[in-house]
Amino acid sequence: MLGTRTISTPEEMHELGLDIGRELRAGDVLVLTGPLGAGKTTLTRGIGEGLQVRGPVTSPTFVLARTHPSLIGGAPLVHVDAYRLNSAVELDDLDIDFANSVVVVEWGAGMLDGIVDSWLDVVIERPEGGQAGELGEELVEPRQVTLTGHGSRWEQS
Repeated sequence: MLGTRTISTPEEMHELGLDIGRELRAGDVLVLTGPLGAGKTTLTRGIGEGLQVRGPVTSPTFVLARTHPSLIGGAPLVHVDAYRLNSAVELDDLDIDFANSVVVVEWGAGMLDGIVDSWLDVVIERPEGGQAGELGEELVEPRQVTLTGHGSRWEQS
């Protein structure tokens, strides 16, 4: 699962999320990093589908964190938008059950110190400066997605 891959379409980003979600278990934490429109929420929707949680999985921008219970008795998905948080202390104040959930934190780079020992960094890079297609359609450009594990959970992956 670890490494870098090229994702060419939103559908492929969703499929990557499905694949990742099928491998996750309670206690797993993912930190998603990438610019606006990179595909973080699309990836998280796929993760939610792979975990078989109740949806729809949408961006938790205005609520900071949203919990999606499992439909099959597995770990719930906690989807966090840390954009407006300033520190690990503020993330910890959300009182998330890290041990019994799968937690996806958008915009959470550098905020896990002292909160968890293992996490998966997911960095999504997209080219900038692309041009719109005909009739103002947004141009779909390939993304580079790099998954890097930290801590004992990801040593064997």
